[in-house]
Amino acid sequence: MSEATNPLGAFLQARRALVTPEAAGIPAVGVRRVPGLRREEVAMLAGISADYYLRLERGRDRNPSAQVLDSIARVLQLDDDHIAHMMSLVAEGPRRRRPRRRKETVPPGALKLLESLVQPAFIEGRYFDILASNALARALSPRLAAGGNQLRDQFLDPGQQSFHPDWVPMTECFVGNLRQAVGTDIDDPRFIELIGELSLGSARFRELWARHDVRGQIGTPVRMNHPQVGEITLNRERLAINGTDDLVLVVYHPDPGSPDADKLALLASAGLPTRPAESEARSA
Repeated sequence: MSEATNPLGAFLQARRALVTPEAAGIPAVGVRRVPGLRREEVAMLAGISADYYLRLERGRDRNPSAQVLDSIARVLQLDDDHIAHMMSLVAEGPRRRRPRRRKETVPPGALKLLESLVQPAFIEGRYFDILASNALARALSPRLAAGGNQLRDQFLDPGQQSFHPDWVPMTECFVGNLRQAVGTDIDDPRFIELIGELSLGSARFRELWARHDVRGQIGTPVRMNHPQVGEITLNRERLAINGTDDLVLVVYHPDPGSPDADKLALLASAGLPTRPAESEARSA
């Protein structure tokens, strides 16, 4: 079965492949054709029958108890984000097809706030589409203009690897964030379109998507190699916009009094245009 028809099984299989026998505290016996733990090893360590675990992975049993899932989570060494994601994949009945999502539209008040910010800032949609941005964000990176998509940029634009010195962990973060944002809503046409494009165009994306990593969005420092001011590190914060369907205000800000603050001030004073924040709504 595919991930679309058996999301829990696909998740368990992917996470099982990431846990070595040594990490699980058991000997690595015999020749292993695939990485990670065998199904029977997961079952043994979780205290369930091998046949029952096989039924879970193959989608023949989609309603395991919380105790069983807790035991499997312990064996697969899942953190809180992955456990919450796994619980969301458990079927409580036939999945209902969700209606097509409406066009993502930035509220006027959020646009006014964006225009008033003195830090680089932009508004992103559920799938990391740039819906609006201010002038300083576009000075920081032209890829932050409205109409762009951060996932496409990270995985399909080779220039991003030199622009972001921490490109490897950044790609892991983006894919983990996407997994959490999507959850079980994998029949969304926008999601299908984007995943198909990235899977065809990027081996790195295919590798990360197959891992089923899940990661919540948290504030983090971001390093950039800017062509005008050199390397600059800014803190990135994501703030939910109330009254919208998963829209987020992203703000970059430097540590006060740091060389990075001076570099950002230099960018801000370098003849930036004064027109209002760019905005472009996109379909989700």
